[in-house]
Amino acid sequence: MSKVQFNHVRLLRYATYFVFLCAGLPLSMQRAGSGPGAIGDMALLAWTACYLVFGLVHWLLTNQLGARLNGATRVAVLVILTGTALAIGALSKSGVGALLLIIVATVVPWLVSLPLGIAWMVVAHVALVPVFAEVPGWGVISALMQACLYFGFSALVFIASMVASQQAEEREELRRLNSELRATRALLAESTRIAERMRIARDLHDLVGHHLTALSLNLEVASHLTNDVAREHVLKAQSTAKQLLADVREVVSELRQDDAIDLTQALRSLTEGVPGLDVRLSVPPRFGVEDPRRAQMLLRCVQEILTNTVRHANARHLWLTFRHTGPDELCLDARDDGRGSGEFRPGNGLNGMRERLAEFGGTLTFRTDPAGGFALTARLPLGEESTLAHTPARQLLEPAPDDASGQAPRATLSVPSEDLP
Repeated sequence: MSKVQFNHVRLLRYATYFVFLCAGLPLSMQRAGSGPGAIGDMALLAWTACYLVFGLVHWLLTNQLGARLNGATRVAVLVILTGTALAIGALSKSGVGALLLIIVATVVPWLVSLPLGIAWMVVAHVALVPVFAEVPGWGVISALMQACLYFGFSALVFIASMVASQQAEEREELRRLNSELRATRALLAESTRIAERMRIARDLHDLVGHHLTALSLNLEVASHLTNDVAREHVLKAQSTAKQLLADVREVVSELRQDDAIDLTQALRSLTEGVPGLDVRLSVPPRFGVEDPRRAQMLLRCVQEILTNTVRHANARHLWLTFRHTGPDELCLDARDDGRGSGEFRPGNGLNGMRERLAEFGGTLTFRTDPAGGFALTARLPLGEESTLAHTPARQLLEPAPDDASGQAPRATLSVPSEDLP
């Protein structure tokens, strides 16, 4: 019997939605007035507004739980959720606010580090003491005990959410390593294919070519030692041997020259399945690199671009375009629809990419806009012949204009697809 697989993050999110709705049931029973269990009109309106704000912010945050948020946004979200939960408890004079703090404890590990999360739980539940003290019939001791009780529940939920957060990060790391492995495997398969072609070319040249040459020479000698009737057949055989030798040499030349590594499958393995990011890959009809070191370097550059976009750009789309800008130059254009930056300073990732390109005489330029978006252009000299025997010539492509909708074609193949602060 197969084991049922669950998405722990999704289950955790749905559980908090259920608790939020259940926490609203006691509040819905309160009425405005002066009787038992009633509160003032403004208090009822205030906690209703706080309850709705809490639910909206929590839903927006957990709709994409684990998305990269900047520090100010994280603090703002945590302050809003905590403030509204405490306000609901104070306005309704009940323990409902403490239940909402338990919900907040589920998202704290996704927003702040472990020390800050522990500090938040302590401060938030200390703030519950005066809230519980306002409940009719409760004293300071009872309020302190209730705060400790809810602190234990929050700690339990906090730890469970922290484990789910770590598992999500480990799954993402595993996906990234798996994509790198598949890309490396595709690159290795291409290298193996080329090595096998070279072995066949050497065997044809050294064995078949040698024997055909010896056969042609022997037939040349035989043509001078036979009579006129036999000489005609010997000359025909000699002509056939020479033609066959020419064909073998042509095949050997073709096998030796058409040795470019096809990067299409390796790039697709890297760009597929990136969570929260739609990667649009565009490659030329004939996309290959003869130098294995340059091929490996291009894969590393694409990997760095993907990592930076996911971690820092907060983007939904990434466009990667490879094009030949010269007979011996390859260009990579990358752009996203992230938040951009007004003051941009390249980090270790971009500096490392520039250093890798510089080793082969390449260059790296980038640009960013505070209104949104980051783009870079990498140019790499290929250090190879401009054309290969019996293969279609490369097309020199101009950069595609950025359309208003930000859409780009997906990877297509023709037959004969940063470090921001």
